[in-house]
Amino acid sequence: MMALLGEGEGHSSFSLLHALGAGYGCSIGIDLSTKIRLRDNEPNKTAEDPSGLLDAVVDTWVAAGFEKPAEELYWQDRSNVPMGQGLKSSAAASVAAIKALASACEVELTNAQIVDISAQSQISAGISLTGSVDDAWAAIEPGWKIVNPNLPAEEGILMEGDFPEPDDWKVLLVLRGERELLPDAQRFAQVAPQFERAIVAMEQGALLVALTENGRATSNALGDGKGRRLANDLLVWGARAAGISGSGPAIAALVPSYNESVLRRIEQLAEQRGHETIVTDLWTA
Repeated sequence: MMALLGEGEGHSSFSLLHALGAGYGCSIGIDLSTKIRLRDNEPNKTAEDPSGLLDAVVDTWVAAGFEKPAEELYWQDRSNVPMGQGLKSSAAASVAAIKALASACEVELTNAQIVDISAQSQISAGISLTGSVDDAWAAIEPGWKIVNPNLPAEEGILMEGDFPEPDDWKVLLVLRGERELLPDAQRFAQVAPQFERAIVAMEQGALLVALTENGRATSNALGDGKGRRLANDLLVWGARAAGISGSGPAIAALVPSYNESVLRRIEQLAEQRGHETIVTDLWTA
């Protein structure tokens, strides 16, 4: 008998502060997600896990003192989150997998506990230098949190809030193929002062400014001149904010939702340059 043990979901997000450059991380969830199912015998199609993240989740789960729900575990996934683009597919998958384990074991976890297990799993799998605590929070709760990645999730939230009038905005994602430029902690440290503008903007609740300024500083840290220019073009074409998300290469832009013709034009212009686009919404509860 093929038995479903548990299932869970985690959301994609884009960056408002890159933790490597700013010292603090902040991401905000969007309406793309990864759903994961946990089974105790092999399905026809198992989840692809090239980075070993799901194995790392199980190891971290056991190390945290929880039981495995079965000796042999098999994963299935359904996702519309682009992978390896800076849109936090790993945080979404790890949060979904931890929720599936918790439901399989009938364990009640706080969101902060899930975030801590996710962060440790991502570090163990070698996917994230900081644990992507902000991305895990964005995968599990709508809105934004500025977090200190060096503290346990429960203690690390410095500020939090919701995106004002989320229905007034469409999120336009511009995908730029495979990631070619990898983040280097030293280069991010060198341009740390450039992230100050994004931090100040977040403190003032100017989320649009933060997205754009964080994106500019991130482009400089990565040496991604093309990305910086494309984000600027999106602003010229009518986006109100645009910047590289995560360590790229995808660019997230915010376009007023009432202006469909502008949104369509921006999509067409990006696609004429050979980029795939996705239009989605901010995730609200």
